[in-house]
Amino acid sequence: MDVVELHRRASEEFVRQVALVRSDQWDAPTPCADWDVRTLVNHVVGEERWTVPLLAGRTIEDVGDSLDGDLLGDDPADAAAHAARAAQNAITEPVLRGATVQLSYGEESAAEYVSQLAADHLVHGWDLAVAIGGDAQLDPEVVAGVAAWFKDREELYRGGGAIGPRLEGFSSATDSLLGTFGRDPSWTPGHTTVALLGKAFGDGDVDAIMAQMTADCVFESTSPAPDGGRFEGADAVREQWRQLFTGTEDPLFETEESVVLGDRAIVRWKFSWAEADGGHGHVRGVDVLRLRDGKVAEKFSYVKG
Repeated sequence: MDVVELHRRASEEFVRQVALVRSDQWDAPTPCADWDVRTLVNHVVGEERWTVPLLAGRTIEDVGDSLDGDLLGDDPADAAAHAARAAQNAITEPVLRGATVQLSYGEESAAEYVSQLAADHLVHGWDLAVAIGGDAQLDPEVVAGVAAWFKDREELYRGGGAIGPRLEGFSSATDSLLGTFGRDPSWTPGHTTVALLGKAFGDGDVDAIMAQMTADCVFESTSPAPDGGRFEGADAVREQWRQLFTGTEDPLFETEESVVLGDRAIVRWKFSWAEADGGHGHVRGVDVLRLRDGKVAEKFSYVKG
């Protein structure tokens, strides 16, 4: 498949996914840990908006900060569709005549630049689909085209910090390609929720912990024996965390392992604290979580001992 067609298919699929985003999903987590749905879409739309001036011979300095900030406005789907059409119209002629573009790292062929765009649209299209619970099936011909192009560029991307560690062990071409881009094909929004919850506990940040809990959340503690205490509702659960972190000297939670399967998650953790004699005590435990709408609805804790 030629690179113009590769980009067209990948960008049109991304536009299709943007049109499916519900009004309550724009702040939902994505596989890009630091980006919610709106930030991800804005990033890709920004790439499309840059395409037109760069392929017309302008430099990054020429464009300046004119494409910084929010590019989606009140109608992200329309913004994405308009940007994609403009980019598609700008691509064909420079690629066919072998033009070059000025990128952040220097001069590059238009064909290589468009290949980069196609890959980014394909992978971020998958990111968006799984973030909103949509159809995450990728066009197998586009997958094959991007995989062939990326084969000799993977380590360059990873060395530059553009992608995460490669994930192995997948049988399908799509999952294997996602793995090369550092994506876990089994990712769900729950993965981000669990990761953010673990970080919040590690930081001892009660507000950040509660930001990952539903308003009607339930927490079952490890004591008193044998069944622990049960606390229902955000206010009651918040008070337990407040007491724990304010009443413990030098508290530290460390996540040792987490597994997310659909709306269930298991987190293995270590909790340590300072003792009066200058030493440190610790326990290890497991949380059994139930997830709902990207938040933790139940947290049942069990401690070894």
